[in-house]
Amino acid sequence: MNKKNLLFSIIFFFFTVVAVTAQDFNQKINKLDSIFTLALEQWNVPGMAVAIVTCDEILLSKGYGITDIKTKQAVDENTLFALASNTKAFTATALAMLVDQNKLSWTDKVRKHMPYFELYDAYVSDEMTVEDLLSHRSGLETFSGDLIWYGSNYTREEVIRKARFLKPKYGFRTTFGYSNILFIAAGELIPQIAGKSWDDFVKESILDRLNMNRSVLHVSDLEGKENVAQPHTYVNGELIQIPWLSWDNMAPAGALISSANDMANWLQMNLSNGIFRGDTLVSDKNMWELQRPRTLNNVYPSKLMPSIHFRAYALGWSLMDYLGKKIVMHNGGYDGMISQTLFIPEANIGLVIMTNSLSGLYTPMMYHFLDIILENETQTNWNELFLRNSVAMEKIAADEVLEIEKSRVNNTKPSLKNDAYTGYYGCPLYDSIQVVETRDGLLIDFLNSPIFKGKMKHWHYDTFQVEFDTQPSLPKGFVTFKINRDGKVEGLEVFVDNPDFDFTEFEFVKLK
Repeated sequence: MNKKNLLFSIIFFFFTVVAVTAQDFNQKINKLDSIFTLALEQWNVPGMAVAIVTCDEILLSKGYGITDIKTKQAVDENTLFALASNTKAFTATALAMLVDQNKLSWTDKVRKHMPYFELYDAYVSDEMTVEDLLSHRSGLETFSGDLIWYGSNYTREEVIRKARFLKPKYGFRTTFGYSNILFIAAGELIPQIAGKSWDDFVKESILDRLNMNRSVLHVSDLEGKENVAQPHTYVNGELIQIPWLSWDNMAPAGALISSANDMANWLQMNLSNGIFRGDTLVSDKNMWELQRPRTLNNVYPSKLMPSIHFRAYALGWSLMDYLGKKIVMHNGGYDGMISQTLFIPEANIGLVIMTNSLSGLYTPMMYHFLDIILENETQTNWNELFLRNSVAMEKIAADEVLEIEKSRVNNTKPSLKNDAYTGYYGCPLYDSIQVVETRDGLLIDFLNSPIFKGKMKHWHYDTFQVEFDTQPSLPKGFVTFKINRDGKVEGLEVFVDNPDFDFTEFEFVKLK
C-alpha cells in the first residue's frame, strides 16, 4: 500500500470511529430522553430540566413538563430551578481559587482566618481546618443546627456563632455528619481572605467566567425574571404550589438558582479539569484535591448494586464507584425542588437533573443514566423499583400516623390553665420563642423564624399538637410542657417527625 492510500485509510478509519461514537452517543441520549419523558408522568412531577454534556459538547439540554401548576408554562433549557446543596461544590471551588492564589491552604486552621469560630470543644475549635469544614467530619450529626438558619432572620455570622452550642454525636474526624452550618462557615472565610462577600466572589469568579448569565444567588433576584420554575410539594396526596423561601443566610451551603444551559457550562469546566473555553478557573492540582476522598460513608451489601464498593465525601462533592468508574456527584433539596449533578471523569460525560417538586424522581434517573452511558449489561428498571419503594414508604408513613393516634391517651386534660403555659421560652441555641393565648387557644411563635408560628390543640396531659401552616410539607408536631414539683411550667420540648429538622435540639426553659 502506498503512502497516499495508507493516509487515506487512516483518515477514513478516524472519521468512521468518530461517526460511530457520535451515533452511539445519540442512541443513548435518545433512549434517556424517552425515559425522562415517561418518568415525569409516572412520578407526577410538574416539571424537570436536564443537561447531558461532554467536556466540549452539549449532548442534551432540555425541559420537560411545566414550570408550575397554575400558569402551566413549559419548562425549557433556560428555566431557573433551585440547586440547593449543589451550591457546596461552588463554595469549595471558590476556596480552591484562593488556594491557587496562595492566600489559603486546605490545612489552614479555620480560626486563623475567622477568630470568632467556635465549636462545642476547645480542641476541635482550634484544630478545625478548611478541609474539615468542607468534608463533613466535625463530629456533628447530619443536619444538626439547621433550624438555626432555616427561615430565620439570623445572619450568617450569627448562625456560625451559635454552632458552639450544638452537641456532637461523633468523635472529631471519625464519622460523616452532613453539616450545612459548617459550609456557611466555609463560605464566610471568603470575605475574611478576599475582602469581598461570598456572593460577589462566586458571581465574579465562577458564574460570570462560565457565562452562567441566567444564574442567581438570591431568591430576591428572581423578582421580575421570566421563565422561573415554582416549588411544589404534596399534602395528603395532592400536589400544591408553595412560595420560594429565602436561603440568603445559608447561601454558601445552598443558595444557587440556575438552569440546564448554565449548569452545562459548570459541568464542562469540571470535565475539562478546571478549564472552560481556554480560561483556567482552577489548577489541575486543586481540581484533584476537590475530588479526593476525605470522609468515608457506609456501603451496604446490595444485590442491586454489586459494583459499588465505596462511597465518600471529598470537598463539596460526594464520590462513589459504579461499574468500575469514579462518579463525582451531589444532590440538593430545596423547599419543593430537588436536583442531582454528577460527572464521570473517565467517561468524559456529565449530567444535571432539576425538578420542581419534592419527589424521588432524580434517583432512578441518575441510575438509568449510569447504566446506559456505561453500558451495564444487567440493567435494572430503576424507575419501576423506586416507584414501588415510594409507595411502600408512603404506607409506612401512614402507618406511623396511625400508631401516633393510637398512643394518644383519651379523656385527659392539661395540668394547668392556658395562661400558665404562656410566656417566653429560650435556649442559647435559639434565643427565644413565645407561647401566647388567643381566642382559639394557645399559639407558639418562633420569634426569629416567622415561618414557624403554629396553633396548638390539646393532645393529652400537658402535650399539645401543633401545625405550622406555612410549612405544608412538615407533618403536625407536638409541644410538651415540663411541669416541676411546684406545679409550675419550667420548660417545653417541640417534636416534629421529619428527616430534615431536629426540633429537640432546642432545650427551651421558661424565661422570667
